[in-house]
Amino acid sequence: MDIERGLILFLVLLLCHKGNTQSQTSCPYSCQCFTSALVLCSDERMTALPKNTSKEVKDFIVISSSLSYLFAHNLEQSPQLTKLIFLNNALRSVHSQAFEHLTELQELEISGNPWLENLYLGTFSRQGNLTKLLLNFNRFKTVLPGMFDSLKQLETLQMKGNIISDLPTFLLRNLHNLRVLDLSQNKLEEVKRETFSGPTRLEILKINNNLISNLTSDTFHNISQLIELHLEANKISELADDIFFVLSKLKVLNLRGNLLTTFSDKVFGFEASNLKELNLKGNRLTELSSLSSLTSLSDLILSSNLLSDLPEHIFRNVTALENLDLSENQLTLLPEMIFRDLFGIKSIHLHKNNLSKVDVKLFEDQLLIQQLYLSDNQLETLPLGLLDLFAIQHTVRLHGNPWKCDCHMWYLHDWVLRNSRDIEMLDRMLCASPGFLRRRAVVSIDKEQLVCQVSKDDMPDLSSCRLQASGDTVTIDCKVDKCTPLTVAVRFEEDDGSVMEHIVKNEPQCSSETMIEFTGQ
Repeated sequence: MDIERGLILFLVLLLCHKGNTQSQTSCPYSCQCFTSALVLCSDERMTALPKNTSKEVKDFIVISSSLSYLFAHNLEQSPQLTKLIFLNNALRSVHSQAFEHLTELQELEISGNPWLENLYLGTFSRQGNLTKLLLNFNRFKTVLPGMFDSLKQLETLQMKGNIISDLPTFLLRNLHNLRVLDLSQNKLEEVKRETFSGPTRLEILKINNNLISNLTSDTFHNISQLIELHLEANKISELADDIFFVLSKLKVLNLRGNLLTTFSDKVFGFEASNLKELNLKGNRLTELSSLSSLTSLSDLILSSNLLSDLPEHIFRNVTALENLDLSENQLTLLPEMIFRDLFGIKSIHLHKNNLSKVDVKLFEDQLLIQQLYLSDNQLETLPLGLLDLFAIQHTVRLHGNPWKCDCHMWYLHDWVLRNSRDIEMLDRMLCASPGFLRRRAVVSIDKEQLVCQVSKDDMPDLSSCRLQASGDTVTIDCKVDKCTPLTVAVRFEEDDGSVMEHIVKNEPQCSSETMIEFTGQ
């Protein structure tokens, strides 16, 4: 039931009450009169509507009562009502003539009744002025043909959270002013094209959380003015070319949680220049073939799919993009120029992929970026200068990678120390290697500890070095060439894993022989 909406509504009315103290002498029993025009009845013991409601009341609200039946005579003394709300009650039946006298009604809600299974034909026959009708979270299984034929001024119709499995043909045929239609959280298996015959001004359509598996371009034939289309959590596995062709004014398309394996902008025909937001999260996408026509797109959500690689040109014409979410995929590598010319982008989410390296030029056009998430990948280091181009305050996530804390990490280590306030969950950015630094936070390490193992070919000639031991003293004697610098580092590792390091540096004096002695006890 829509309990949250009821609580919000109740709190708003209480706030209104503080500034509007009205006489309670004429207020119906068990109700509160916040103003002369607004009455709220919220009493779980109330089983019938009050009879002494003032003729000045315009808005009548009943919340969380035990009201079970609305009879034909219950509201006949209040023909002046313009708003009537029944929210989270115990209604089981509404008489077909319960609203017959409410010809001035503009907003009607009957929501949150777990035992209300149907409405009778003719229930809204006199509501020609109604602009908003909410029938959410009841137990409606069907909607009778012709139920809404008289509602020619209706702009908003919601029937979400019921168990409707089928919609009658031409159900909305007279609703030419309808702008918002919400059929989400039902059990629809198919949407017929004739269903939408009539609502030529429809702007927002929600039919998510149903069982729709296929759509045709004819489905949207009579709703070409649609601005928002919500199809999330259905079973759509394929979208035919041109299926959204008539929706030239569409700004928001939500296809989250379906079964799509591929997506192409061909579903929009030749262009989709008005589309601002595209949500494809939680599908089964393995490829994106083209997005070149989405030139106005600002928000693109591709997270929780199966993408392992992307074409370098995929975002080439999507230059208005501001927010891009590629998280929770299987990306192993990104082309060097994939984000080229995306100058206005504010956030790029790449966390929870399999990225093992990123190119130094990957973000060179993203000067205004505010969020960059690279966490939970397979990165061991970052290339020199990668993060230096950002011009404004930004937030970065780098944790959850197997960072290799050796000499190749000098750049990233310095950057982390300088920008620690901009890094979220910095304490979780840990070294994975070498062993003596494993699970140490990168920010806690001294730069001198970031060293690389030198291969035999890179080693200076130490053939003349001698190691001598006497008691608990070890002495290292080395002969080096003239002017050759040399640094000797000795580490003592305790049983508890702690490491103590001593460093001796030889400054070249261009003498023929230099002796370095380190004594450890």
